[in-house]
Amino acid sequence: MREPVRVPQSEPRGANIAPSRRAAPVLAVWARDLIISLAISAFIIIFLYQPVKVEGTSMMPSLDDQERIFVNKFVYRWEPIEHGDIVVFRYPRDPSKSYIKRVIGVAGDRIRIDAGQVFVNDAPIEEDYVPAMYADERSYPETVVPAFSYFMLGDHRSMSNDSRDFGPVKEGYIYGKAVFGYWPMEKLGRLR
Repeated sequence: MREPVRVPQSEPRGANIAPSRRAAPVLAVWARDLIISLAISAFIIIFLYQPVKVEGTSMMPSLDDQERIFVNKFVYRWEPIEHGDIVVFRYPRDPSKSYIKRVIGVAGDRIRIDAGQVFVNDAPIEEDYVPAMYADERSYPETVVPAFSYFMLGDHRSMSNDSRDFGPVKEGYIYGKAVFGYWPMEKLGRLR
């Protein structure tokens, strides 16, 4: 009579592999995904959108002190800077500092301010973004905005250091358009 042959049973695949050896491929995939995510984030921040914290009250009520916004650094390669845009630029008197203001005049515009009323090319402009409590009575003599320059004003006119103080801003100082607020949450949304 024949004795039954015993076939050794194999252990399930990977059962005798130490847990740390199984985790290595998972960690490698996780590290690869993290590096790709960081590279994409760096590309977006360096070339497209930059998060910025507003410091100061010169753009109230549109932008509050300590509000967080995104600045599109690429948009002006494809479209011109326009009246009403909120832009971020290097301060002409100290380029290590950045300012955020609203574009009131573009190259060739004649700007003057009479008792707080802004005139562009002799036409008064309506500024619904400047409530009465943020306006001031300051005047500014007529000036023509030079080529490749912009006349900037803060929305909080009585608290703003702007083109009335340091003159028109050259295009080369402007590095982005403020497009989206993301903090605090109640101000989440597109900027106007």
